[in-house]
Amino acid sequence: MFLMRFDMRAPAIGKATPAELYAAALDMAAWGEENGCVQIVVSEHHGSEDGYLPSPLVLAGAIAGRTQQLAIQVGALIVPLHDPLRLAEDMAVLDLVSGGRVSYVTAVGYVEHEFAQLGRPFKGRGKRMDECLEAIKNAFTGEPFEYQGRTVRVRPTPSAPDGPAMFMGGNSRAAARRAARFGMGMLAQGLNPELESVYREACEEFGVEPGPCINPPPGTVTSAFVAEDPDEAWAKIGPHLLHDAKAYAAWMGDSTSVTKSVAQTVEELRAQQGAYRIFSPEEAIAYIQANGLLLLQPLCGGLDPDLAWQCLETMKTQVLAKL
Repeated sequence: MFLMRFDMRAPAIGKATPAELYAAALDMAAWGEENGCVQIVVSEHHGSEDGYLPSPLVLAGAIAGRTQQLAIQVGALIVPLHDPLRLAEDMAVLDLVSGGRVSYVTAVGYVEHEFAQLGRPFKGRGKRMDECLEAIKNAFTGEPFEYQGRTVRVRPTPSAPDGPAMFMGGNSRAAARRAARFGMGMLAQGLNPELESVYREACEEFGVEPGPCINPPPGTVTSAFVAEDPDEAWAKIGPHLLHDAKAYAAWMGDSTSVTKSVAQTVEELRAQQGAYRIFSPEEAIAYIQANGLLLLQPLCGGLDPDLAWQCLETMKTQVLAKL
């Protein structure tokens, strides 16, 4: 019925400190499990002035420690920025301590400055992605294999023989074909309707069984809030949503996505009726009934946790209770 995403931005416009935001995220994850949340999503970027979450596996582990059954997804994990052997080790340990509840949306990355910060070449990241995914899959077997001219072995192994569930994120033919080649599901960014057919044709070509292929349609809401008075909520929450939208737009440049907005004011962002929405309870109920799932981003743009909790409690008492 709903999921929650946390990217832990803490811009100067917010009142809460990073420590307060991280504590709130853990409390909200526990609240989510008690109130029917189907999944928590944590994201990854590096070198962001507003403190965007750089260590999603650490936060995923903390969330796993505060919950018992709630599914957790790292989306997206920017694989070419990591050493694949260390990444496989961390993924295996996280899989074991979480009881296999953590899945991944992998991506090649698109923000050039974070590759420079971590000393990874931006050019050729697709080739490095392939090499990393191959190494990770070999690592999950627990058996010795050749990597960069040496014999390596990764232990412990994850709970499932093939490792945790992994999807390919992206919005290109190359991403769709890579998903098929590695036997992964596909999570696209919308606005490219041909990707599902490209993915399924590539699965047939490589002789693999297609996994889920999710390509959000235009109008998908990815940063939702619920408030009894949306006008009042936009006045308080809107600047945080605008910060988030402008930051992503700056990173994405000319790229397209159903989540992207080029709004320059809160009024423009609200008028677009796009990925950033503040629903009344009645609107939220109608959206869930039509789409099945509402994607909440409670701490979007470093929102004051007190305001975020008000929206979550409204979601609980005025939406979930009626559904």
